[in-house]
Amino acid sequence: MSGDELPQALAQATGETAQMVFWSALLTLVLGLPLGVLLVATDRGGLIPAPAVKAVLGAIVNVGRSLPFIVLMVAILPFTRLVTGTTIGTIAAIVPLTLGAVPFFARLVETALRGVEREVVEAAQAMGASRTRVVARVLLPEALPGLVAGLTVTIVALIGYSAMAGAIGGGGLGDLAIRYGYQRFDTTVMIVTVVLLVVVVQLVQSLGDLVARRLSHR
Repeated sequence: MSGDELPQALAQATGETAQMVFWSALLTLVLGLPLGVLLVATDRGGLIPAPAVKAVLGAIVNVGRSLPFIVLMVAILPFTRLVTGTTIGTIAAIVPLTLGAVPFFARLVETALRGVEREVVEAAQAMGASRTRVVARVLLPEALPGLVAGLTVTIVALIGYSAMAGAIGGGGLGDLAIRYGYQRFDTTVMIVTVVLLVVVVQLVQSLGDLVARRLSHR
């Protein structure tokens, strides 16, 4: 790849990576947050104790977390085609990215919620707060720093997943690194892509850490 083509290719690949990570992170938040809440609420001594439900949800989450992302991408190709109409490209990559990240984020949500002091929850219940109100007004606000930290870790993981998605034509920086850096032995493209990914990860992690610290000191 010539020096004139590289900046344009990098800009396009970065935009595709940003699109994949943004939408998959948003969907992961929408799906993973309530799943994490349910893992805590249905546990013994939780807001709605249901050990059988907890066992099923826990098993689903554990299976989802145990699958390597590259295996998950290939395994759900029929589902990806059903949802998006294709198995290649940026939009198609959002499906496995989301399914791979939801179980991961749900466990982080569970951990953050378990860090909320039991006395705070019991005080809210003693004042007559409903279960929904306890979750919305007590659990989630108290666990917010941990939730932000968990979301930050998830986004960083999604950036790494999105790079792997390039292996099956998912687009983005991973696709650029594989097609031009690896397959065409273009060391410059490989180095620039790796450096760009590292910079993006560092920026996301630093911003997430800053927000989490601000929330913990409010």
